[in-house]
Amino acid sequence: MTDASSAYYDRQYNARAMIPDHAQIFERWKTRSQAARAGLPCRLDIAYGASAAEKLDIFPAEGKSEALLVFIHGGYWRSLDKSDFSYLAPAFNRRGVTLAIPNYGLCPKVGIEDIVKQNLLAIAWLWHYGARYGVNPGRLYLAGHSAGGHLTAMMLAARWNTYMPQLPYNLLKGGLAISGIYDLEPLVRAPFVNVDLKLDQALARRLSPVSIPPATTAPLYTAVGGKESDEFKRQNALIARAWRYAFAGDIPMPDCNHLSVIEELANPGSPLFKVAMAMMTR
Repeated sequence: MTDASSAYYDRQYNARAMIPDHAQIFERWKTRSQAARAGLPCRLDIAYGASAAEKLDIFPAEGKSEALLVFIHGGYWRSLDKSDFSYLAPAFNRRGVTLAIPNYGLCPKVGIEDIVKQNLLAIAWLWHYGARYGVNPGRLYLAGHSAGGHLTAMMLAARWNTYMPQLPYNLLKGGLAISGIYDLEPLVRAPFVNVDLKLDQALARRLSPVSIPPATTAPLYTAVGGKESDEFKRQNALIARAWRYAFAGDIPMPDCNHLSVIEELANPGSPLFKVAMAMMTR
């Protein structure tokens, strides 16, 4: 590994450094999310596992729940919180979709492999117990942003009835991965983040969705902001090729950066929101 390659991957993957107003964006998320929790019926901090991090929030649909969308947040597996993304709930709530947002442990306290296992547990819990919250477990979908895009793909690659024999093999009916990282090997050469992720080449390869086939033909939709780095755009194209039998299409988001793109999932007029809804009503 050369200093030049490390500097290149740091530039390419340090999304916050490319967005001068990132602190203001995060503050906007918090403000909007506080308003969503205050204005909508919600169940907060429901335990899906034993650790303090293994909790999720549920925002029930207005009226009958037609689908359950599980949103997996990003933050490079090392930051952010489910509470930062409550602002996604109102748009879905009004259209008959229940939104669940799980938390998970953060690096370096836990590793990415542990985070994958926590998300498996959260989704299995929702399948088992979602009916308590008016959810049909046969209508379970995923969306995720950044590290959450990676985790979305990992969940679509899971062999659910091997993980727990009582689960259906086709537990997940579709996924939307936004600005995801599907080949983790470049992060081994990105010191700014690998100081916490502690990836080596072998572990990065084992945890890369491009190295794992999808478990079913459940559709995977993708999106990446037009103002994101070349590497994020390459990652987006990579999963489309690697998962061509499950890949259902890419949603162009030309005016978005790595953070503003996820806000479009809360905008009922945006292509991202419309594809999410179409995925759940197909």
